Amino acid sequence: METTLQRARRAPHAIQSETLKFDGVDHMASEISKTQIDRLGERLKKGNITEADLRLLDQYRRSFTEAYEVVVGAIRKELALEPTGRPAKSTTSISEKLRRESIRLTQIQDIAGCRLIVTDIASQDAVVQSLTGLFEDTTIVDRRQKPSHGYRAVHVVVNYGGKMIEIQVRTSLQHLWAELSEKLSDVFNPAIKYGGGAEDTQKALTDVSSIITLEEGLEHKFAERISLSLHDKLTDKDEEIIAANQERLMSFRRAMFEMISDIIRDLEVLKGEKDVLPD
Repeated sequence: METTLQRARRAPHAIQSETLKFDGVDHMASEISKTQIDRLGERLKKGNITEADLRLLDQYRRSFTEAYEVVVGAIRKELALEPTGRPAKSTTSISEKLRRESIRLTQIQDIAGCRLIVTDIASQDAVVQSLTGLFEDTTIVDRRQKPSHGYRAVHVVVNYGGKMIEIQVRTSLQHLWAELSEKLSDVFNPAIKYGGGAEDTQKALTDVSSIITLEEGLEHKFAERISLSLHDKLTDKDEEIIAANQERLMSFRRAMFEMISDIIRDLEVLKGEKDVLPD
C-alpha cells in the first residue's frame, strides 16, 4: 500500500499519467491547455466573462483537488499538524488578483492552498524546514524578509504534478496582524489589505507590523542566547538573567496580543453597527 508521503514524493509529473475524477467526471480526458487557461485569465481580468468561462474556470480549479488533498494529507499524517484552508480560490479573488498584479492565470500560485499557524519564530522555521523535507519540489517565499504591505509570513509553494499548492506558515502574531488587516478592509475599504485605502490606516498597519518585527528579532536573540548557554556552564546569575529575559519577552507578546485583539473587537462592533444601518 502506497503511503501519503510516498505519493507526495513521486516524480513531479507522475500524476499526469493518472485519470483524475471529480463527481464522476473524467477531467483528464478534456484537459485544458495552458493557452486556454491564460486566455480565460485575460477575460476574467477585463470582467468580460460568460457562463462557459465560469464552467471552464471551475474545471481548472477542480483540477487542483487531488494535489491539494495529497499535500494536506501528507502534512497531517507525516508532520502531525492540522492545516486549515480552502481547496480552491474564489472567482472574485482570482479576478481581483489578475487585475492587481501583472501575472497570467497559470502563474497564480494559490489557486489552492492551506495555512499552518504556529506559536513563534522558532516553530515557524522548524515547520518550514519540515515541509521542504517532506515535499521534493518546493519554493519558499519569506515575507518576513520582504513584507507585503506589512504582511509577514513564510509561504511554501509545493509543485505536485504541475499543480502549485501554497502553504502559508504564520506565527500566531503574524496571523493576528493578518486578521486585523482583513477586518480593516471589511469595515473601511477592501483595498486596505493590498496597500490601498487611507494613508493613516496604512501607516497604523505598518507600525503594528514593525512592532511584530521587533518582537521577532528579540525571539531570535533569545534563541541564540539559549543555544549558546547549552555549551556553557551557567552560573545561578546567568540562569536568573535568562529567566528574566524570557519573562519580558512573554510579557511583550501578551501585550501585543491584547492590543491587536482589542482593536479587532472594536472593529467587529463597528462593522455590526454599519451592517444594521439603513441604506
